[in-house]
Amino acid sequence: MTKMLKQMLTDGEFVLAPGVYDLISALIADRMGFPALYMTGYGTVASYLGLPDAGLATYRDMVERAGRIAMMTKTPLIADADTGYGGLLNVAHTVKGYEQAGVAAIQLEDQQFPKKCGHTPNRKVVPLEEMLRKIEVATDSRSSDEFLIIARTDARTGLGLDEAIRRGKAFKEAGADVVFVESVESEDEMRRVNTEIDAPTLANMVEGGRTPILSSAGLKDIGYNIGIFPGAGFLAAGAALQNVYEDLLENGRTTERSALYSFAEFNELIGFPDVWEFDKKYAED
Repeated sequence: MTKMLKQMLTDGEFVLAPGVYDLISALIADRMGFPALYMTGYGTVASYLGLPDAGLATYRDMVERAGRIAMMTKTPLIADADTGYGGLLNVAHTVKGYEQAGVAAIQLEDQQFPKKCGHTPNRKVVPLEEMLRKIEVATDSRSSDEFLIIARTDARTGLGLDEAIRRGKAFKEAGADVVFVESVESEDEMRRVNTEIDAPTLANMVEGGRTPILSSAGLKDIGYNIGIFPGAGFLAAGAALQNVYEDLLENGRTTERSALYSFAEFNELIGFPDVWEFDKKYAED
């Protein structure tokens, strides 16, 4: 049986979670043995809508994808839920929906709507009291405390690290299970977050983003409990697709230049052997 995410944190395990954004990425990552998966809002919005992560996706867009990923995988799923998709009533509805969908933890943030990706400029945050009310509603709305509330602040970029840490402390006092201070800009800042906030913490490792990229061992040493790498999957997929399509355009076919997943292995990944077994058992003469 897969260990619950809450139990991992209680046991002091470091949770390394790759970013998944569709069912192909989720099925591949699910087989790798990671302790958790992270459904990235940026990647999910990009792959589903072809749009930037700028508050354009709806609750329904995201909860349906979270539910499908949770249903098709065995690994605990952490899912981005932006600002909760509206006011306090929306937050309650979002928490209930994500929990019912099979998600292990939901991430809620203190940005103003429409939100933006946490490593892009011009982000603004709501007053602290407004976010604390969201956390209160979120914790009251879940049916089990095994379903974790991850509270994220984007205050560092616009208001400074002191304000971000002040908010992180308040999030913990309001009932958040995990505190996520987004876009810290140095290892010293990362250490301050973990020294001053007495709560499980999450580090966001975005290649090309504002925060230094550290290994899971380095993050654990600093004091983090969860490390997410939300962009690694879709950035790798983008590079691979660019390469194979250029190869095809230039050569009229794929060549050894293109690193391709085995067609036989891909058939197995998405479940064709089950279809073939069904056909053997039930096919008409």
